[in-house]
Amino acid sequence: MTPDLAAISRQGSTFRRFREGDRVYGSLQDAIFKAGWSHKCPTYVHKSSPCQGACPSGHDIRGWLSIVRGLDQPPAQMSWQEFAFRRMTAANPFPAVMGRVCPAPCEDACNRNEVDGHVGINSIEHFIGDWALANGIVFDEPASESGKRVAVVGGGPAGLSAAYHLRRRGHAVTVFDDHDALGGMVRFGIPGFRTPREVLDGEIARILAMGIDVQLNTRVGRDLTIADLERDYDAIFWGLGTQQGRGLPIPGVDAPNCITGVAFLRAFNEGRLQSVTGQVVVIGGGDTSLDVATVARRLGHVTQVYEKDRPASDVFGQVAHDVATTARRRGADVVLTSLFPMERMMASEREIREALREGVTIRDGVMPLEGLKDPEGRVRALRMCRCTMNGMTPVPIPDTEFELPCQLLVVAIGQKGDLGDLAELDNGNGFIAADRRYCIPGRKGHFVGGDIVRPHLLTSAIGHGRIAADGIDAYLRGEEPARRPRVDAVQFDLLDRLAELGRAPAEVCEPVRGTATADFAVHNYDDRSAQEIVTHEDLFLGQFDNTPRIHRRQHEVEADAVLGDFGERLFALSEEEATAEAKRCMSCGLCFECDNCLIFCPQQAVSRVPKAERAPGRYVETDYMKCIGCHICRDVCPTGYIQMGLGE
Repeated sequence: MTPDLAAISRQGSTFRRFREGDRVYGSLQDAIFKAGWSHKCPTYVHKSSPCQGACPSGHDIRGWLSIVRGLDQPPAQMSWQEFAFRRMTAANPFPAVMGRVCPAPCEDACNRNEVDGHVGINSIEHFIGDWALANGIVFDEPASESGKRVAVVGGGPAGLSAAYHLRRRGHAVTVFDDHDALGGMVRFGIPGFRTPREVLDGEIARILAMGIDVQLNTRVGRDLTIADLERDYDAIFWGLGTQQGRGLPIPGVDAPNCITGVAFLRAFNEGRLQSVTGQVVVIGGGDTSLDVATVARRLGHVTQVYEKDRPASDVFGQVAHDVATTARRRGADVVLTSLFPMERMMASEREIREALREGVTIRDGVMPLEGLKDPEGRVRALRMCRCTMNGMTPVPIPDTEFELPCQLLVVAIGQKGDLGDLAELDNGNGFIAADRRYCIPGRKGHFVGGDIVRPHLLTSAIGHGRIAADGIDAYLRGEEPARRPRVDAVQFDLLDRLAELGRAPAEVCEPVRGTATADFAVHNYDDRSAQEIVTHEDLFLGQFDNTPRIHRRQHEVEADAVLGDFGERLFALSEEEATAEAKRCMSCGLCFECDNCLIFCPQQAVSRVPKAERAPGRYVETDYMKCIGCHICRDVCPTGYIQMGLGE
């Protein structure tokens, strides 16, 4: 297919590596001769793709996309879907959940944005995750038991990730949680129309089936002491999460109708909050505030309000609504305010767009000044003003004050840990201190991860659990935790893949320089994936046609129909759609078998590796007796896999 040159030009891609106006050589002949004098020949350099570098959980995204698109074939008797699932879950055991709710920083980093828009990584993960649940795919139990026991305190994404990775290594794991069900903020903080509970339950059950013990309704610090855990277990992972919301630092908001976003969402997810009253004002701008706002729109408000029907009563665990009164409700007026302008809000663009469609009003670039109370001591309105931002500090704009009426004020401006029973772990700010390997300084055998270290994304908490599990495993073996690599992810390993295929080289050594005679994986192969990320400037973007992304279908709820609509919002791609979308991946940093180097080499120095010896990244080889170092193979390599090396 001939590329759309105009479209490519509009997107900034080029059929050359050189920018318009560059004058490196007077002619191509001069370039070839000059390059030939340098004695530089192709070096095959494996680097991390930017999607992987941006994924906090450390997915080998390029690796499992190559499986979905058919480049990396599964073993006999295994479907490609299962093969992709197992590659995914080497880093993250929650593909079905995260395929729905992750804001996908991997997609923001995708080099395909320089052509026609990112690959729909999140939607393909969603498809694979759902397929694995529907087909009953389970994790393997460990091949052997280590004899070591680890306590995991907290059954949210960080704790369950740590438990999963520790169990894979053969350690006995017990998860302690003070709720009556596992899941942490995924269960009690995210509404079911974003994470269906059957999906969450299925992925948790698959982890526990590896042989993980669970003690629910158990609060460490109250029911058990730290000393108890230190006595009975060889290491401890703290994944407590942040169960307390931060209050609004202005006067007048110490009122019964002022609650935190954390409390609001927990009451809703536990079934205690069934409606809201009047106008709801949500202070925030992040994903939690968007969840509060969209839940409030779905709940609506009652037309007759008795004291026991006020939402604050439900949040604080008092009597539930009268069923007949609750039935007479209508759509709530929900206003979300943000210090930042809408384009700089912390929430994902998709969640903002959905909230606006569902009837949430967003007042951006405003700051609260004071809560104004009625005679009953309830906040009746907020005094606010327009503002600008100086970094993270709001600066009020003079003479822009106004009142914003409210009957319920929900503050979702941040969270902190509930460490009242564990004061010795508190770093003074409601969190637990950690080093880069998620060890707790000064507490041997104690590790930590998730929001209790630093509130961030769910995928970040999952990544913390994986990294901490590495450190715990080293500690249990009597070793110091290894220094973490610059690109801290589960990396594709060519030698491991060759071994899986029964094609391991006769010798394993540093890259063989300047020869094609030894039996090695790839001559002059250099694995820099732990240190370097390939950028779009390393790629030959002219290789890629303008191919629009295949979007998931969405249950798009309009404002006049949102009341009571708790149906799931995202639908998985079909198998054909997932495969087609994966084919848009540019395989940044690793060969994807396009044959360009083979076709364009003027010396016929490049040839395909015999089919029986191939693997991802091991597709072509160079005869260095023929190579003159002209650099053409490097210039036409779409993925940036070929670099020129071997010295002058």
